[in-house]
Amino acid sequence: MDVIFATGNKGKLDEIREIMKEFIDRHDINLISLKDAGINADIVEDGKTFEENALIKARTVAGYTDSIVLADDSGLEVDYLDKAPGIYSARYLGEDTSYDVKNNHILNEMKDVPEEKRTARFVCVIACVMPDGKELTAEGIIEGHIAHKIRGEHGFGYDPIFYLPERKCTTAEILPEEKNEISHRGRALCAMMKLLDEII
Repeated sequence: MDVIFATGNKGKLDEIREIMKEFIDRHDINLISLKDAGINADIVEDGKTFEENALIKARTVAGYTDSIVLADDSGLEVDYLDKAPGIYSARYLGEDTSYDVKNNHILNEMKDVPEEKRTARFVCVIACVMPDGKELTAEGIIEGHIAHKIRGEHGFGYDPIFYLPERKCTTAEILPEEKNEISHRGRALCAMMKLLDEII
């Protein structure tokens, strides 16, 4: 059974396949990207929340297929920056701006901010649209702080500046399989898999 995940980001899809491995095997699922499915949808993410944007993506792609469609919207909320970049995390400072530039910009914005005011979180909402139109959503959150410098070689996006006080490292300093167990995306996907187990 093909299940389409509405992304063109290979790093993200690899991470999702790893998190969902047992579920994929159990239901004999072929998890594919938009490109794999031959879908070139023009998705306008004009929602005001992660949930709205995830549903927009899933609904748009569902209009092109009879397969189950999953989509996510995720981002980094920095309390000191009024929860920016938030839903604009992927487009922060411009569509094609590298995460190296984005991460350094955030660090620069917060260079004199004391530890207690550096709180932040990663948020992820997974949306699912079934072939019959039924919709499901699930949320995952991981709390942390903004680090004082870029650290770690694993992960992607804002991982090198997202510090986990209880582990004394950033999410880019832990191995992918460990990160998948605690990450916002891992938590949201686990919640979604529980919902899907009951209906597929």
